[in-house]
Amino acid sequence: MATSGHIVVDVGTDEDASAGQPPVAPVPYLLSFADLSYSVNTNNGSWLTSWMPSRTPATTRALLGGVSGEAREGELFAVMGASGSGKSTLVDALAGRIARESLHGSVTLNGETLHGRRLRTISAYVMQDDLLYPMLTVRETLMFAAEFRLPRALSPARKRERVDTLIGQLGLTNAADTVIGDEGHRGVSGGERRRVSIGTDIIHDPILLFLDEPTSGLDSASAFMVVQVLRDIARSGSVVVMTIHQPSARILGILGRLLLLSRGRTVYAGTPAGLMPFFSEFGRPIPHNENPAEFALDTIKELEGQAPNGTVPLADFNARWQAEHRILENVTTMPLELAIAESVHRGKLVAGSETSGTSSSSVPTFANPMRVEVWVLIKRSFTNTRRMPELFGMRLGTIMLTGFILATIFLRLDDTPKGVQERLGFFAMGMSTMFYVCADALPVFVQERHIYLRETAHNAYRRISYVISNAVVSFPPLVILSLAFAVTTFFAVGLAGGASSFFFFVLIILASLWAGSGFVTFLSAVVPHVMLGYTVVVAILAYFLLFSGFFINRDRIPAYWIWFHYMSLVKYPYQAVLQNEFGDATRCFARGIEMFDATPIAGMTEAVKLRVLDAIGNTLGTSMTATTCVVTGADVLAQQAVTDLGKWMCLLVTAAFGFFFRALFYVVLLLGSKNKRR
Repeated sequence: MATSGHIVVDVGTDEDASAGQPPVAPVPYLLSFADLSYSVNTNNGSWLTSWMPSRTPATTRALLGGVSGEAREGELFAVMGASGSGKSTLVDALAGRIARESLHGSVTLNGETLHGRRLRTISAYVMQDDLLYPMLTVRETLMFAAEFRLPRALSPARKRERVDTLIGQLGLTNAADTVIGDEGHRGVSGGERRRVSIGTDIIHDPILLFLDEPTSGLDSASAFMVVQVLRDIARSGSVVVMTIHQPSARILGILGRLLLLSRGRTVYAGTPAGLMPFFSEFGRPIPHNENPAEFALDTIKELEGQAPNGTVPLADFNARWQAEHRILENVTTMPLELAIAESVHRGKLVAGSETSGTSSSSVPTFANPMRVEVWVLIKRSFTNTRRMPELFGMRLGTIMLTGFILATIFLRLDDTPKGVQERLGFFAMGMSTMFYVCADALPVFVQERHIYLRETAHNAYRRISYVISNAVVSFPPLVILSLAFAVTTFFAVGLAGGASSFFFFVLIILASLWAGSGFVTFLSAVVPHVMLGYTVVVAILAYFLLFSGFFINRDRIPAYWIWFHYMSLVKYPYQAVLQNEFGDATRCFARGIEMFDATPIAGMTEAVKLRVLDAIGNTLGTSMTATTCVVTGADVLAQQAVTDLGKWMCLLVTAAFGFFFRALFYVVLLLGSKNKRR
């Protein structure tokens, strides 16, 4: 039929062959899936109803209902369908992103089941959203991906060569040194961003490549260029599986195999050229001037709108049509381990090119040792953040403004009972401020979570490497912030102890910032949204301050709440600065009649106060004058009940909290970031 010639083009002909170079036959791979079924519980009640007996039985919805098919290297396998048809679910199932106990059916590559470490190592998954660091250039983004995914044995020159080659293949040469950009920074175009996302996941030349809506949000020209790139990747010997929504006629012409879904069931499986005879035999011939893909999707939507099971006749017809028209193809494959080893030998799977052999150990779990991963993560994070100095500037400005306000309010405190109370207020406010300032660390992982999930899902680096690099990158700014606050407040307030006391003051502020940032980082891995995280952080820090010992002494806290006192992050730095200030037992904070301040006697004349003081001395059998010291630093510490731990022990406990919460952060990442459907 002449009308289909301009729509369906037989790709892979001489026009695309390298000039004068015979093509090298790729290693044969066949990805097969049979009878894939996946259902979810649609009884989405609240957490409260889960504890109550339900009068309505739990209902399930089948997202996949026995879908089968196969994809091979050298061709684009596209999954199509309307929204909610199960496209993304099918690709997730093939990519191992659905828990094995929830997915029924089989997925094999060259006849062997795919799962676990092997699947993550030889595959890549490109999400629908472009998850990239905004202030890195295109070249830097791909270079960091190369340092993660390519082995250390590969020289830096070879890695740069790989990146430069990939930039050319992706058509990004003109944008190579342009930053990715975000809402506040102008960067590359949408189509270029999409190709960069693909490039980060194919830097190691994976055998299996899965993509979720790679053309979503792109104009026709950009979408066509992206699909051309994917076609070239498939021809290099990769199995490329993607979802796509309403492809243009040009895009349809370079797709190799289609799978159309409707509510989890297959309604067509075959080549784009087969769409016209398929719908013609079904009784819905495709007009000559219409895009077959658009007609097919419109027909499916029409049938779905007629009845809940309106596409069942089309699915049944497809089963019969496939049985009648199926052409048995002689697909010769080799054992998977042998195929992987051959790919490694040819340089296809670059991540494993440093090893040889046919055992599963020939493909390492991670391309690089942990120390290399940590160093690359540190470099990437530092490069991205140093190009946004306004973020650190805001933190520094906030803490210096807070320090300036506190310094001017508590300016040059004297050694009197009122001066003691004012010092207590300064220390409580100052130490709690350190933890509230750390709340700005909350959005960091919340925003990076999806990048982290994408990269660790396919073993770009270890989770522990991310935790360590996160801690290392966050530490230097804390040193600057602690020095800035100490310099702003210590001398202006008139704190005692000289250089040694100032040095300890800096250390306890640094430890507080370290513990606070660790606590907030841990919470960022637990809470799903930034606003919810801020609410939780503010509430918990308020409780910490309440039980710190400032509002109520430790010996006055009820026994049933004393456990929270020892859990309070504010308790230990608050107690440490009190001991740092009042640790000198010879320093006097109340002499003679000053002891009557804040008592009923304070309103009497000085003569009366002196007579009362003399009477007290006679009663105690000692001489008490207007210059007699009656309250020392040791007395203040005893009154505040902060003598259970020394200041250096409080410093160690505060610093230990920082390590403890980062360890919890790692546990949450390890247990709660599987990036799989249940």
